[in-house]
Amino acid sequence: MERDDLIVNESYALNNTHNDEAGRKIRRKIWVVTGILTLITIVEVALGIAVKRADSGLWTTVKLGFIVLTLVKAGYIVMSFMHLGDERKNLRNVVLIPYALFILYLIFIALSEGNSHLDLFETWH
Repeated sequence: MERDDLIVNESYALNNTHNDEAGRKIRRKIWVVTGILTLITIVEVALGIAVKRADSGLWTTVKLGFIVLTLVKAGYIVMSFMHLGDERKNLRNVVLIPYALFILYLIFIALSEGNSHLDLFETWH
């Protein structure tokens, strides 16, 4: 029984046309993306450790910073690995703006619900 999903003679892997220079560019882009994402993660972890140990009143600001940095990382991943960065600006905006608004809406709902539960808890005690 022959598989019809494999085309051995015309496979992309056998007929690729990439040269060494194109391969170097692709690998360089992957390393740059990895470096940027690692740097943002290191900043998040270091900020969390420094502020948590200092036991200051900045923890709410740090949490907001975590949310912003996580959204930046998510947007960068979408732009890099999902190749949205290669598209035209209008298409990028059509994809990213609704998601950004939805995420802001979810954050607003989470914060307002958290505050209402806190108010409810304080009225009981």
